Amino acid sequence: MSDNIHEDLHGYYFEDLKLGMTAVQGKTLTDADVLMFTGVSGDTNPLHQNREFASKTQFGEPIVHGLLTASLLSALIGTRLPGPGCIYMDQSLKFTVPVRVGDTVNAEVEIIELDSVRPYAILKTICSVKGQTVLIGEARVKVPRKPNGRMPDS
Repeated sequence: MSDNIHEDLHGYYFEDLKLGMTAVQGKTLTDADVLMFTGVSGDTNPLHQNREFASKTQFGEPIVHGLLTASLLSALIGTRLPGPGCIYMDQSLKFTVPVRVGDTVNAEVEIIELDSVRPYAILKTICSVKGQTVLIGEARVKVPRKPNGRMPDS
């Protein structure tokens, strides 16, 4: 174990990344997840929680907030690839199919480009349910360089 707790918690450094690296993480979304997301975001659109209202829409039932689904990508990027220490710079999102409570969403990221000047990693981002894409996009993430033998800034 490192003497430096910051190193123990750190994800990948830019120099450790390679094109084609991937990470996947799944989560089954529940009524509680939707309720908590509603509270945190303030998005009280009845399409997400009011069964009577939602039954009269094109979906026929409540659907999960799109940004709740997208937040699974944030979790994957911030904890696994590139992981702790990276900074989310931007994200494009296209929602293709609604997600419903009880669906298991698989969030996937793949490194498709590395910009060593900034240093940025560009990731293809996809969320799927039962193999069907429900969200697709691209993220740009700033990734710290290796500290070169010096202590990282605290």
